[in-house]
Amino acid sequence: MGVTTEISEFHYLPLQAEALGVSVPAVERLTLTLPDGRELSALRYGTGAPAVTLLHGAGLNAHTWDTTVLLLKEPVLAIDLAGHGDSSWRDDADYSGRALAPDIALALQEWTTQPQILVGQSLGGLTAAAVASTHPELVRELVIVDITPGIDTSGGPSALRAFYEGPTDFATRDELVDRAMSLGFGSTRPETARGVFLNTRVRPDGRIEWKHHFAHLAARALAMPSSGDAGPGAVLDAGGWDDLAAAAAPITLVRAARGFVTEPDAEDFRRRVPGSHIVAIDATHNVQETAPTELAELIRAAFVSPA
Repeated sequence: MGVTTEISEFHYLPLQAEALGVSVPAVERLTLTLPDGRELSALRYGTGAPAVTLLHGAGLNAHTWDTTVLLLKEPVLAIDLAGHGDSSWRDDADYSGRALAPDIALALQEWTTQPQILVGQSLGGLTAAAVASTHPELVRELVIVDITPGIDTSGGPSALRAFYEGPTDFATRDELVDRAMSLGFGSTRPETARGVFLNTRVRPDGRIEWKHHFAHLAARALAMPSSGDAGPGAVLDAGGWDDLAAAAAPITLVRAARGFVTEPDAEDFRRRVPGSHIVAIDATHNVQETAPTELAELIRAAFVSPA
């Protein structure tokens, strides 16, 4: 078997920056060993101390924010949640916001020097709320993107379930790209290929597998439906409303017009979280990918708001 040489995970950034007409920031991968021996991984963009930390949604990774970061043009920390990207999987498969929050708090203590504008999309939003609740000194402002504690996203669209309940390893990444596009994911083949590359890895045997734990849990649950195994539904966190109520930082909810948070959901959020600010953006659930300009502008506005 020939040796496979992987291209850099930052291979796509210059092309993205050129398309946007912006410069490529300095970027490096960070690794933090947690008290239980797991590793937490992150990307640090730009020079200087980051004032913004980004937390992605379930099944994604820190690179989902690349375009938003390029447009933001500020030092940023983007973290791979446990079980995603280059961060270790959890043995208990508990990917609720409250379970993930202690990792993020340790990362902020290690990698930042000031309270953060903490932006979390979907699962990252529930995690951000838990961090803001338990470590108010670390969070200057909380931006939650297209999620509320009242929404059950565990089922997901049927096409997405079919995508992750299929095989967990493949001979080539092209097979995954073909599969993704056949199910309607990705606007162009190059963009889909980028997403697949950044969310997969080459095993020692040369096979390609998903980096995130959810795909493996979904496939296992499909094979053993009565096993009681924790699956992607484990992202739900019943304590999310309490976390939001306890957060001292200003809170903004970003509702994607074509996403998960409906207008009634947003009104429920406004009622339960008095004083919160709600912004609607014409985007799908992954706002950072389908409306990065608008999201970057919203985050940038937080820089000029009173600390």
